[in-house]
Amino acid sequence: MVVFSAAGDADKPSDAMSSSEPTEEGDGGRKPPASPSPKHRAPSMPLRSSLNTQEQQEFPEVISLNVGGTYFTTRLSTLRRYEDTMLAAMFSGRHYIPRDAEGRYFIDRDGAFFGDILNFLREGELPHQDRVRAVHREAQYYAIGPLLDSLEDIQPLTGEKVRQAFLDLLPYYKDNLERIVEIAKLRAMQKKARFAKLKVCVYKEEMPITPYERPLFNSLRFERSDSEAKLFEHHCEVDVTFGPWEAVADVYDLLHCIVSDLAERGIAAEHQCIGVCDKHLINHYYCKRPIYEFKITWW
Repeated sequence: MVVFSAAGDADKPSDAMSSSEPTEEGDGGRKPPASPSPKHRAPSMPLRSSLNTQEQQEFPEVISLNVGGTYFTTRLSTLRRYEDTMLAAMFSGRHYIPRDAEGRYFIDRDGAFFGDILNFLREGELPHQDRVRAVHREAQYYAIGPLLDSLEDIQPLTGEKVRQAFLDLLPYYKDNLERIVEIAKLRAMQKKARFAKLKVCVYKEEMPITPYERPLFNSLRFERSDSEAKLFEHHCEVDVTFGPWEAVADVYDLLHCIVSDLAERGIAAEHQCIGVCDKHLINHYYCKRPIYEFKITWW
């Protein structure tokens, strides 16, 4: 991370981000839009004094940058295009920025996606879909609100929002995912095996619906009295249980989430339904929640 130094009084932190150079003709003559929402404002940055209170660093019109060893050249007005960003604060003239041996301004950050940042600042260009997630992380670091808003409205981030809205119905989801990983790792190590298997119950409904109740089941939630509900309470004999939830998304959607999230961590997972829980509940009714066997392969 770049270390800045304050030139203004300590009780005026907003001075570091208030300076914005007018857009030059070479940048298309566009004026920066209104400041982004507070959630995308540049984060508070530690400042150390190195410039006199009346001194302000001046920059050339063309800026040479060294971002983690990758070199870039751009206009000063491009870096200052949006006021409430880290880049605008850095090049406001009120902070010290270190230089490399060739005199380039140095930013201690991986430069692999900085070109995408510059392309957006220059002409609003968005990255290819396979770079969206990485560029979004960089936009968060540099606090570029307009870029964050634009990226969150396209795939794959839009899909992630929809997916997360479903997973928010299962507040224990991440803990259960960790439990799957820990159980599979422990079993594989104990058996000195390449893979491990475990049983996972995934069910959507709160409790089984009897044939007599089904005509009344016209919503996502079926209400029973407390005494009736207790007759159906039990825990299936499995390693991990997901459910119930109230949404259109079904069991297969949740299974897809589990497998894809494990894959994101480099863990190969397969699953197959091996039957249902046959726990007797009341009279001639049994649990019937589906049981899936997960196979976690470690190498």
